[in-house]
Amino acid sequence: MPSQNADISYTVPGVSTQDSRRISDLLQMRLHSLNDLHLTLKHVHWNVVGPHFIAVHEMIDPQVDKVRAMTDDLAERISTLGGQPNGTPGALVDRRTWNDYSIGRAEAIEHLGALDLVYTAVIKDHREAMQATETSDPVTQDMLIEQLRGLELFQWFVRAHLESSGGELSTRGATTETGAAGQAAEQARSQP
Repeated sequence: MPSQNADISYTVPGVSTQDSRRISDLLQMRLHSLNDLHLTLKHVHWNVVGPHFIAVHEMIDPQVDKVRAMTDDLAERISTLGGQPNGTPGALVDRRTWNDYSIGRAEAIEHLGALDLVYTAVIKDHREAMQATETSDPVTQDMLIEQLRGLELFQWFVRAHLESSGGELSTRGATTETGAAGQAAEQARSQP
């Protein structure tokens, strides 16, 4: 798919239009990822059930708000670099490289198990983007570092529900959301 930012004719001082185009395309994928994440978090907020409903329901909404603010920062940075951010649902679905969230109405622990994998993927890709901007645009890198700080904190909130007193994650080794959800539920059932 051709770059949406192929026609960049200006950018910020000190960044070439070539680097700006590359960074804008990189940020566009982060924008899609975080738009998807905030919608996924809201989906979890609406579909969580069970004895830990209120704790998870109320934990998720601040994450939604902060992730949405991150998308605004990404879009504004793309524009600042001379690019054109695209936040339409069609563009997100067309360009994403991941599958849609796979858990519907489920126990809190199941959603948290699945969210652990979602956060892992988002954080991994965000780190790669951060590293890719290290020499070409430290301002963008700084923004990505700050976003990573928040994303890693949110994953810790999720993982605190999945961790045993011995420090082992119930989702360890899971490769799919449904697998992580099942492992988290199994560990929760086996605890006294």
